[in-house]
Amino acid sequence: MTPFVQSANAWLRRVPVWPVYAAGAALPLWLFWQGASGALGADPVKAMERTLGLWALRLLVLGLAVTPLRRLTGISLLRFRRAIGLTAFGLALCHFLTWLALDMGFLWGQIVADIVKRPYVTMGMAGLVLMLPLAATSNDWSLRRLGAGRWRRLHRLTYPVVLAGAVHYLWLVKAWPVSPILYLAAVGALLALRFGWWRPRRGANGAIVR
Repeated sequence: MTPFVQSANAWLRRVPVWPVYAAGAALPLWLFWQGASGALGADPVKAMERTLGLWALRLLVLGLAVTPLRRLTGISLLRFRRAIGLTAFGLALCHFLTWLALDMGFLWGQIVADIVKRPYVTMGMAGLVLMLPLAATSNDWSLRRLGAGRWRRLHRLTYPVVLAGAVHYLWLVKAWPVSPILYLAAVGALLALRFGWWRPRRGANGAIVR
């Protein structure tokens, strides 16, 4: 480990985790105030939905990158991963509630029809539902209750969640702009790295190399 990495990790250990939660809580409030004051343009509800969803996806990708970053560079953001994941869930939930209440107006028949008939809505709902057990068990009590092995297996749901979020974003835009393609490519690359590390490598004699 280089001196730079050691210094960076020492500094990161001194950085508190609470600003991640604070920033996540402040974003919806700031967007609501911006929308109420007319600063979000002609369609403030869509602007709120888009911003909340995009930041949720960014945090999901960041959370997925924590382990590859540590293994490739030695820089560790592990102590922030829970806060990143829970904040991503909070923003995704706000994204959904904005769509449910402000966009759809609690018109349940139309809401159910959209979930069933519109693939991007279906994918987004699937990702949000998969996030529920992750958020509910992102605490020390659940880790002790489930045991480390079962807890880790449950939290592999992170991978389909992030993939669902990236696909939801790509299908939502109904075109092929660069931004959602880049997010999907980043998620694919990170998943490839993670799955590559899970699979044991075998030497020339067939023995597992650890």
